[in-house]
Amino acid sequence: MLWQNLQKRWRLINGKWMKRLAIITTHPVQYYAPLFRMLSQRGQIEVRVLYTWEKDAAEYDKDFGKKIEWDIPLLEGYDHVFVSNEGSFRRDFAGVKNPGLIREIESWGADALWVYGWNYRSHLRAMRYFKGRIPVIFRGDSTLLDEKPGWKTLARRWFLRWVYRHVDMALYVGSNNKKYYNVHGLRDDQLMFAPHAIDNDRFFDTDGRYEQQARSRRRELGIPEDGLLVVFVGKFQDKKDPLLLISAFEGLEEAGIHLLMVGDGELEQTMKHTAAPYKHIHFLPFQNQSAMPVIYRIGDVFCLPSRGPGETWGLAVNEAMACGRPVLVSDRCGCAADLVQNGRNGYIFTSGDKAKLTEKLQTLLSQKHDLGEMGKVSAAIIQSWSYQCLAPIVEKAMLSKL
Repeated sequence: MLWQNLQKRWRLINGKWMKRLAIITTHPVQYYAPLFRMLSQRGQIEVRVLYTWEKDAAEYDKDFGKKIEWDIPLLEGYDHVFVSNEGSFRRDFAGVKNPGLIREIESWGADALWVYGWNYRSHLRAMRYFKGRIPVIFRGDSTLLDEKPGWKTLARRWFLRWVYRHVDMALYVGSNNKKYYNVHGLRDDQLMFAPHAIDNDRFFDTDGRYEQQARSRRRELGIPEDGLLVVFVGKFQDKKDPLLLISAFEGLEEAGIHLLMVGDGELEQTMKHTAAPYKHIHFLPFQNQSAMPVIYRIGDVFCLPSRGPGETWGLAVNEAMACGRPVLVSDRCGCAADLVQNGRNGYIFTSGDKAKLTEKLQTLLSQKHDLGEMGKVSAAIIQSWSYQCLAPIVEKAMLSKL
């Protein structure tokens, strides 16, 4: 019996006894799967990912209004299971209801639990159940950037302080996220910096092939070599504020600036109608993941003008920086405080302020010959925001609590 219990809680892999980390998240996404794969390959801990939406529901993107089938592998190289969901599949608290989740974690013999997001019924239930039984590690990227004073904010803070009492350690993704955790009752000794990362290696251009393809795509769009091209990549929705970027181009067209809007979404027709008088504004539809290292390189500058609410980070900025591009980012993006160094690798502007955005675009136009160096600074900054840096931190966070 003792040996059977040990087998449940330990596993001998390549001659090493390893502790087990169960990870709860809703569905496979391109930003997490490579990390799960890397954790499994490193062989320091054993990982099992428990997806709380069923597979078919996970592939539907409500903002695009269609199923998205990513063209990079999201389920290879790590242990995972889709836990039966009896909820509505909406992306809200009631939409994720997995009666078998706790049993699945216990039967696997997890030594620690890592939860992505508390705001789903099953996720919060698991946090409450396992608190005090095994270490509970939490990861989210919420900030205080969208907070407004009033009784609703005070009530929410009181509630979130109760939620985070069920956490042993939170992995904060950046400075705005750390402030959020501090306000909601987590002490500094309960926090560990875990950089918000992407698969940098997938975006690096080791042989120049991506740059060559980007120059070809640029010519197809009719962008002159000496023109300044600003690129927006994302969902065409209010939160991203793409209409502000289009509006900021009024009066700049003759200065030689072009704009490329890449994506789909509810604002598409409005955006195209607004842009119709301007021959320097171009559109491309949604591009899948394998195309993105080229798409970012078509432009000279990447812009994310988000106004929120809910732009807690903006991982497209990481991707553009990994492609060696300067970035122009609004102050409502969670990443701005950590990734953007004004005048060195780009600029931060006031969200919703057309005049400020136009001013920064004009500044970049005047610095056109310096953009290559600014892009190199971006690439250098983003080196430390990588899975190679993140994976050891996850292992340390888990093992330090056992």
